[in-house]
Amino acid sequence: MAAGSQQTMFEPNRAEERGQVGIGTLIVFIAMVLVAAIAAGVLINTAGFLQTQAEATGEDSTQQVSDRLQVVSQSGYLSDPADGTVDHLTFVLARSPGADNIDLNTVSVEMTGTSGQETFDLSSNVTNVTIFTGGEDNVLTDASDRAEVTIALTGNNGVNAADDLGYGLEEGDALTVTFTTQSGATMTTEIRIPSTVVDESVRL
Repeated sequence: MAAGSQQTMFEPNRAEERGQVGIGTLIVFIAMVLVAAIAAGVLINTAGFLQTQAEATGEDSTQQVSDRLQVVSQSGYLSDPADGTVDHLTFVLARSPGADNIDLNTVSVEMTGTSGQETFDLSSNVTNVTIFTGGEDNVLTDASDRAEVTIALTGNNGVNAADDLGYGLEEGDALTVTFTTQSGATMTTEIRIPSTVVDESVRL
């Protein structure tokens, strides 16, 4: 055999090297595919979570904007006009346009004025709620529903409330009243008692 055609024991087997390189490349390729698949799964899960969270946030934001009450009218009543002290307040409430059903028992009220701040629910014993147009169980279910809400400020209030706030509201005083529904939607109304009241009731 010619010397040029002989393979020594130290000469590398090139076919074996090519096979090893091919296996190594395949392993790297499979690893890259697995990493890409895992990353894609994480991205899909994250996107789904973010979408769900965004939808929930959007619904909450919509409710906070739309599920509000509106004040149709508000009045103050005095058992003794000569005394000048408002004994109770009366609000006629309705759903705002586009609002869902509103359970008045879950509505909270915050009053802020000269005599300080008071927070309570419409289901508390200082209020009396009567739905006189539609609705039932103190729930406003239609845009035409109307509810009369009376808040007892003093013990001499003449309304069907088990207790009173002991809140002083006199001639010339100002009061801010905020109604907050269960969804977090708020409606704020301003009350200013005239400096001189001659009748037992006054529109505010």
